[in-house]
Amino acid sequence: MKISFVVVAYNAAASLPSLFKDLLHQDYPHNLVEVLLVDSGSGDNTKAVMEDFARTSGFTVRILDNPKRWLAPGCNVALSVATGEAVIRLDAHAHIPPDFLSSSVAALAGRDIVGGAVLSTAPSNWREAVFRALDTSRFCGGAASFRNTGRAREVKSLAYELCRTSVYVKVGPYDERLQRTEDNDMHYRMRRAGFHLYFDPTIISWHTARKSLSGQLSQKWGNGVWIGRTLYIQPGCFEIHHLIPMLFTLVFVFLLFFALYRPLPLVCLCLFYLLFDLIFAAEAAKESPVGKIPVFLFTPFLFPLVHFTYGFGTIFGLMTPVGGSPHAMDSGPD
Repeated sequence: MKISFVVVAYNAAASLPSLFKDLLHQDYPHNLVEVLLVDSGSGDNTKAVMEDFARTSGFTVRILDNPKRWLAPGCNVALSVATGEAVIRLDAHAHIPPDFLSSSVAALAGRDIVGGAVLSTAPSNWREAVFRALDTSRFCGGAASFRNTGRAREVKSLAYELCRTSVYVKVGPYDERLQRTEDNDMHYRMRRAGFHLYFDPTIISWHTARKSLSGQLSQKWGNGVWIGRTLYIQPGCFEIHHLIPMLFTLVFVFLLFFALYRPLPLVCLCLFYLLFDLIFAAEAAKESPVGKIPVFLFTPFLFPLVHFTYGFGTIFGLMTPVGGSPHAMDSGPD
């Protein structure tokens, strides 16, 4: 089976060489892989890194431009020229083992869309361990099914999935109005069109968590904003865990004002939150390979900061909807 291996990148010159090295070590036949590299107007030497890989790798490589810069139109640029029977898209910060492509192809037999667990890379110090906890804890960023290992099963969403090209032909391109939630929308449309997303725990990959608090908060704010905006476009693509930070934030603000008259409900909410805060901080510390004590000490303070950032972001997104055409796409069957 010929695979179209897609990477849409922006200012990723520092991380792409590692992903390219992983690609060179794949045990899947290299002559059955076309590599589509999309540069989204990077300000660094991302494109030069891509061109160097194209010259030296031995793969069939095409370098494409994404003038709109965000991910959805970049994916559409790649899909418009892909010639593989199946397409797989990875982030520039991803890491994959040598059997990643072969395991994905094996799992695709008799199926249309398959993917596996996306885990955070092992932290090397306590600071990285704290930020990884924010990225992987079920109380924060790790609620999605593909963030956790488990039994093989059908799921609602995947990351780094291998998808037959015929699925995209039927469902249509990515909605270019969406700058963050394009995968949620796409997977929802795939399910509505009758396709099943299959999680295979034998497929493993890794991604690098953001290594600064500002980076974490910027990511959570942006995710929240685009969940709020996408609720106007494709509300069915979200699960309840996407909306909990917003609901918590709204309840907290309401009870904060109500506390002028009756403080007890706010006190109860804070105590209830604190209980879960400490439970999940202890769980994150237990699972962390390094820095267990700092993880337990810091995450109880950072969890609420992330939740409020995400929650207020969603509220802001609801207040700033987007419109326009979704790239003249077929939104799938009703």
